[in-house]
Amino acid sequence: MASEGSPTSRSVTPSIVPQKRALGLDDEQHVPAVSSPLNPDYAAVRSRKPPPREQREKKESLKKREAKGADSVRSGTPDSQSHTTRKTKKTQKSSNVLSPLRYPLPKPIKTDWETPRPPVFNPFLTRGNRQFHECFEHISNKKGFRYTHCIADPAFATSKWYRQTETEPFAPRFSIQDASSHIYFDSSGQIITTDKGFRMARANVGAREGRWYYECKILSGMKPPNYDPSLVNGLSDDGGHVRIGWARREASLDTPVGFDAYSYGLRDVAGQKMHMSRPKVFMPDGESFCEGDVIGLEITLPSLALHRKVVEGSYNKAVDVSDDLDPHPAAEAADIIRDRIPIRYKGVVLFEQFEYHSTKDLEELMNPSPALSTPAATAASSAPPNPNHPLPTLRTLPFSSIKVYKNGKFVGTPFTDLLAFLPLASKPLNQVGARDGLDDGMLGYFPAISVFRGGVAEVNFGPDFWYPPSDLYAAPEVAVNGTGTPNEAGAEEDGGEDVDMLAAEKEPSDAAGAGALAGTDPDAEKQHALGKNSKLRGLGERYNEQIAEDIVWDIIDEVDFWWQDGCDSGDAEVEKGVEGAKGEGVAGIEAVDEMEGVETGALGGGGGGGEIKEIVQEEE
Repeated sequence: MASEGSPTSRSVTPSIVPQKRALGLDDEQHVPAVSSPLNPDYAAVRSRKPPPREQREKKESLKKREAKGADSVRSGTPDSQSHTTRKTKKTQKSSNVLSPLRYPLPKPIKTDWETPRPPVFNPFLTRGNRQFHECFEHISNKKGFRYTHCIADPAFATSKWYRQTETEPFAPRFSIQDASSHIYFDSSGQIITTDKGFRMARANVGAREGRWYYECKILSGMKPPNYDPSLVNGLSDDGGHVRIGWARREASLDTPVGFDAYSYGLRDVAGQKMHMSRPKVFMPDGESFCEGDVIGLEITLPSLALHRKVVEGSYNKAVDVSDDLDPHPAAEAADIIRDRIPIRYKGVVLFEQFEYHSTKDLEELMNPSPALSTPAATAASSAPPNPNHPLPTLRTLPFSSIKVYKNGKFVGTPFTDLLAFLPLASKPLNQVGARDGLDDGMLGYFPAISVFRGGVAEVNFGPDFWYPPSDLYAAPEVAVNGTGTPNEAGAEEDGGEDVDMLAAEKEPSDAAGAGALAGTDPDAEKQHALGKNSKLRGLGERYNEQIAEDIVWDIIDEVDFWWQDGCDSGDAEVEKGVEGAKGEGVAGIEAVDEMEGVETGALGGGGGGGEIKEIVQEEE
């Protein structure tokens, strides 16, 4: 036997039997369920519960982080340097504030500083005595993306140089990018036609709040009852059809107005109203609109403040009885977030951004599922669209309507309680990089015209209307500031005398009650509920306002990025970039003129490769 303290030999058997180790919690889980002499306390052992497991911190997946704009691994990732390493204490405290995404981009080339060239019009066909053109070398809004013209500006170095701009013709008209590829324009962009089936074009100005009016003249369409083929008088003898109305951005361009839930239209056949492809009687029996008729459309939308109450679910019918109870705050407004990136298309620089897309909720509303197997179908069938619907996409706008005039005569109000369009009622396509719940400032209802096989239509956005409603040129109301007192402009117009605001609000004006030139609007007395939005305006006035809003949002984005970067002016970088681009002609990048195999929808065109991507859009 080995002495004490010496190592034990392997051949020697220990004299002491090892003791049975104590059972742990893991072992207790395997105790037999039947009692035996060896485990008499089985019931007590099995009744003991293990302590709760420590909860691990859940981390969001990469896809969710990209969708929120936190980070990205694509080639066009946001500038991590400006959002992380260069953050100051102020920016860290306000990291939850929404801001547009920034992408690492190279400096602009020489042509990026020049005014964008106008669209190229090539003569294509003739209708009557009018020449129509096919637009070449332009990009169309499709496949879930939207495009706007941009230009390099040395004042926007923090925003990676580029800002939004316009191209000729500088006027309210049909949008070249927001029209079907089979739509043909005249030189002014205000008259359209097609040789295909129904194709649609939207205007480049839209309505977001207030009352707006535009006209459409049928130059070629259904023939009037007294039509004489020998007296064409400049009108086309090819016939065709025309539908007119208002449409949101989600409405398809290869369908007629009123085809889906995103547009409201008027049909020339029997003057029927169209919504979700359901024609309903509107005009009196035997009446429609034909060649030579002028149809006026007036849209009324509540204020954006009330609109946001609806989409946020805080609208109360008993409380929000008027649209103008709470004036807009003087120093605070809703965020306008535009996630966009410069791309090149045939030598032209444009902003590319995600387009708002149709949702299953409205698809189920248009074509109800008989099985009601989806949550969207169940919610859509539970209640008709209303301001307090459980689904934001099915909420409607109080005080909203569309009115119709024919040759200056008020016909009626075919649509009321229009569907809401602000997020979350409008959503982008569910894909990587798209952020939900953001308003890019261009959501709204746009004038929309659909033409069919030879139909020709001309729009008039004012101010010289063919048949203006009588209240269109009514005396403007006295502007009221945030304190409820008349402003300086109002005081000057009224000679500095006091104005009885209550009397003006209670008593409708004689012009509003007189109706149109040859008719009366029975809803004119209800306009007082719209408060400041009750003044009717020509939609052409929105063109300059829209451009001013774009400029303001560009400046706000520039200041936001400048503040995130620690208020670094970057004057040296601005001078270097401008001199390099204008002097050398190329500043770090070359235009890719013959790039093949790149589809539309990059939205990552910048990146570390040192060039802005040039995309190719397939012709239909």
